[in-house]
Amino acid sequence: MRPAHLALAVLVAAVWGVNFTVIEIGLGHFPPLLFSALRFLAAAVPAVLFVGRPKVAWTWTVAVGLVLGVAKFGLLFLGMNAGMPAGLSSLVLQIQSVFTALIAFALLGERPTRIRVLGMTVALTGVVLAAVDEGTAGPLGAFALVIAAAAFWGLSNVLTRKASPPDALNFMVWVSTVPVLPLLGLSLLTEGPSRDLAALRALDWQGAGVVLYVAWITTVFGFGAWGWLLRRHPASTVAPFSLLVPVFGMSSAALFLGEQVTPLRWGAAALLVGGVALTSLAPKGVRPAEVPVEEYEIHSTTVSGSATLQR
Repeated sequence: MRPAHLALAVLVAAVWGVNFTVIEIGLGHFPPLLFSALRFLAAAVPAVLFVGRPKVAWTWTVAVGLVLGVAKFGLLFLGMNAGMPAGLSSLVLQIQSVFTALIAFALLGERPTRIRVLGMTVALTGVVLAAVDEGTAGPLGAFALVIAAAAFWGLSNVLTRKASPPDALNFMVWVSTVPVLPLLGLSLLTEGPSRDLAALRALDWQGAGVVLYVAWITTVFGFGAWGWLLRRHPASTVAPFSLLVPVFGMSSAALFLGEQVTPLRWGAAALLVGGVALTSLAPKGVRPAEVPVEEYEIHSTTVSGSATLQR
């Protein structure tokens, strides 16, 4: 990989990691579901006018939009709003790779290799350690919401793989059109129109800035650059850079939000990142009939999965 391409991969990981800190700031301006809806609205408009027609069937676009946009991001924003720290959220969400492998086994019959099983075990140990750490400092209900978000992220990864979008940016922009109305509807029902209107009336430059960051920088630039790298390099070369996301996430949260990173949390980070690396980068498994299958490209969906949006 050329130095410029390597720098771009690190930049995207940094953008996705810092995104969690930006989300935390944004939750001080908007109710969580409204914030998520605004994020997708800003990501889709006006980008949808420039990316061309959808390149996959609407069935897959709607399915990924609901699972990724409504379920995954809705739960993530709710969990962080309920007290899940930004840095820890960036770390725990990486368990999505384990859910991806488990769901691919259940729905596609893809048996994980022994190395991947070992990686899943190590990563799950890291999650348990993180839960123990969070249990002494914050609400476990918020922790559970972020775990649920990771599970839906794993499902969206499998759906995206089945959709096989030829253009990650085009797919991500069209996927972003799907969650807007469902999230707005849920916000009106659960957060209330008066609260939503109050947040919109109080919109200031910081509030507008966080929406634009999570929409244009994280989504449009992040996934566009990631897809560009994946078209020029093997997924096995690009994917490992996604493991830097929690590093930037925890570091930026400590720097800008004053979040404390305990020794127990560092231990959880080491186990989680190491387990995810084994799960994601191990040799591919085979279907029951021993027919080789294309290895899933982490963070090349999600979309790319980014293995989708990060974040």
